[in-house]
Amino acid sequence: MNAPVDPKEFRTDDGSTPAERYRRLREPTMKELNHLPGTGTLSLWQKLAAVKHFLYDTLALQERRQEAYGPVYSYETIAGPSVQMVGADANEMVLMNRDRIFSSEQGWNPILGKLFPRGLMMLDFEEHRVHRKALSVAFKPKPMQAYLSLLQEGIRRRIADWPERLELYPAMKDLTLDLAASSFLGIPWGPEADKVNRAFVDMVQASVTPVRKPLPFTQMRKGVRGRAYLVEYFGREIPKRRGSDAEDIFTQVVNAHDEEGELLSDQDVIDHMNFLMMAAHDTLTSSLSSTVFYLGKTPDWQEKIRHEVETLRAEVGADIPYDRLGDLDMCEWAFKEAMRLRPPVPFIPRRALADFTFHNHVIPAGAHVGLCPMLVHRDPNIWPEPERYDPSRFTRENEKVRHKHAYVPFGGGAHMCLGLHFAYMQAKVFLFELLAARTIDVPVNYEPQWQMVPIPRPRDNLPLGLIKRA
Repeated sequence: MNAPVDPKEFRTDDGSTPAERYRRLREPTMKELNHLPGTGTLSLWQKLAAVKHFLYDTLALQERRQEAYGPVYSYETIAGPSVQMVGADANEMVLMNRDRIFSSEQGWNPILGKLFPRGLMMLDFEEHRVHRKALSVAFKPKPMQAYLSLLQEGIRRRIADWPERLELYPAMKDLTLDLAASSFLGIPWGPEADKVNRAFVDMVQASVTPVRKPLPFTQMRKGVRGRAYLVEYFGREIPKRRGSDAEDIFTQVVNAHDEEGELLSDQDVIDHMNFLMMAAHDTLTSSLSSTVFYLGKTPDWQEKIRHEVETLRAEVGADIPYDRLGDLDMCEWAFKEAMRLRPPVPFIPRRALADFTFHNHVIPAGAHVGLCPMLVHRDPNIWPEPERYDPSRFTRENEKVRHKHAYVPFGGGAHMCLGLHFAYMQAKVFLFELLAARTIDVPVNYEPQWQMVPIPRPRDNLPLGLIKRA
């Protein structure tokens, strides 16, 4: 087998860039993956049919493949051969990456490279560590406390304006845009924020379009244009933020320093903000929408969590102190359980930089490999009655007895989501405000159809009731 890649190799000591080194990797053919269980070589029409099935019935397709082939198998896509690895042990092996042989940049590049180049998830090893450390300043306790007040004000205002019957998903999207405009960008929700939102929507949708070139009238063309708009927007704003003490995330990133005490370059700031906005906005829209739906379907849990909320409100009043967020345990459980059933990132791609072995199968260097959280999150050997919504799965006692990598909605290892605590804070504040003001009303027999990729969303926009409480 090839030796594991030394992360120091990814420095430019030989004059080549990491991208140039990656290009030296050869992608294995389907014939070279024939020793794995899997679909085998497909015709063009079979590939197109598989893409259609993948986009419209993702979970069922993945469940059938796992049942047929087991925890590791090869399959062919429009982009080329890939290897799927399923299970908590697969999650641990790839995400912890102890032998440093899995590249996040090379995994995500075919999907996000044209739209979100050099975002944090698109960096590896030492370069990733340096940038992550610089960006972490935006998620320290002091700025997080400032975000808390912005989040609570924005959520309270938006919920007060919601009618008692609405399509929740687009309403939630407007809410997360409002919050992103204030806490991420430091601008009010309005026409400018709406343009930013449209650009992000186009970019995310383009990330999974089968047409990978920005041809006229394609979604990829819209996505590339969206990126061009945001590059111009962030580039125009950076000089205004240098040296500012404003507490929004954009300004924090603009003024972040690396280990040498240098500011990040304008291009680094642009690339990181593009990625951070995408990672926070659509994922939270999805996860909060599914949380509301499941609480509406389980009135007993809705009432338990409302009691937790009202107990805290009786002690602290209408505004949550930052140091009391930890009191909202059940709010966190509810959010986690919704993400178990509808993980905001259903697939996690990587690329192997060296040969490795999984379940006695040798997988060659250069192979694109993928993890599938939505399958592991529904494994009946880990989660009894996996289709049932039960937030008590996330009590401390229950978490202790599970494999540490059985639940990975935010990834893991060095690439664990940088904004994880921001997401939990926003979810708690949202439930703190929503359940004090409204009762979630979902018809007993109503089940939305979910589009799982690129990020789960209900195809019918999730019509439900949010009845005002006296």
